[in-house]
Amino acid sequence: MNSVPPFAVISGTQIQEVLDGHENQVTKVIENAYLLHGRGETVNPDSYFLRFPDRPSSRIIALPASVGGDVDVHGVKWISSFPENVASGIPRASAVLILNDTVTGYPFACMESSIISASRTAASAALAAVRLSALRGVRPRRVGFCGTGLIARYVHRYLLAAGLRFDEIGLYDLEPEYSAAFQERLRHTGDTPTVVHDSAEDVIRAADLVVFATVAGTPHIHDPEHFAHHPLVLHVSLRDLSPEIILDSYNVVDDVDHCLKADTSPHLAEQRTGHRDFVAGTLHDALTGHLAPPADRTVVFSPFGLGVLDLALARHVYEEVTAAGELHTVPGFFHETRRYG
Repeated sequence: MNSVPPFAVISGTQIQEVLDGHENQVTKVIENAYLLHGRGETVNPDSYFLRFPDRPSSRIIALPASVGGDVDVHGVKWISSFPENVASGIPRASAVLILNDTVTGYPFACMESSIISASRTAASAALAAVRLSALRGVRPRRVGFCGTGLIARYVHRYLLAAGLRFDEIGLYDLEPEYSAAFQERLRHTGDTPTVVHDSAEDVIRAADLVVFATVAGTPHIHDPEHFAHHPLVLHVSLRDLSPEIILDSYNVVDDVDHCLKADTSPHLAEQRTGHRDFVAGTLHDALTGHLAPPADRTVVFSPFGLGVLDLALARHVYEEVTAAGELHTVPGFFHETRRYG
């Protein structure tokens, strides 16, 4: 007989304790989620965007999803992006995530999710960097970050955890103080030389692995010649590159239908050409050996960010917190748990 599960609240502090220092384990969780998704064992509907006429740069996004296999959970991430927050000294993004029981449908956990979101984004980027580099036969030695906020910090950490080592780190941000702060952080965490560049073009030309982690809403990089040295590009923020650059590159996405919408750079390229032939394949294809990205072309990985990744990682966190005996439930959260009272 089915019963209503207890409802728990998991804080950001607890999530950080589970994930911090366990980047390789997180990446394995994300890789498994991609494999489940590629095998058709997930449901990942469109993301839903709540926008505000008086605040066009802000939005709140709902990412519903269901993950089968050994994850076995439904749920939704509700994540906001308010860039104006930065001027007040608080993070741009905030998020919560709800997990639902697959048998009863009842929600059984509410979790802080900005850490989960950043971790799954970074793990996805690192997974792509390692796999695509191996398939190209080119190991990147110089990494450049265009955008130096929280996501860039997470991506750097996960790249190192994945075994990548760099001779130089390049940084560029529209706000020089952000680049300076990231550079100072890097000085305390390693001895790799870092260079703060004056333009996005400079950081691109100086790197063979380029990470875009900005809040750009429209393309601001337009010249394919910036990429004449054919780097591997982790296009995490999705809207930095012009259609000309996308069309001049070998493109890998996390999910074709999801990535080519909402005016992402690949979506703009599709609108320009009327087709999707410029997409070579997905990260799942790369993980399963069905892609051969060339060393003599720019390779761009554009991950839209699938809700199934958030749910898979959230489920992992829930299980770890439960196993540690640290799960905080809310007695009486569901007032009536018998159909007839």
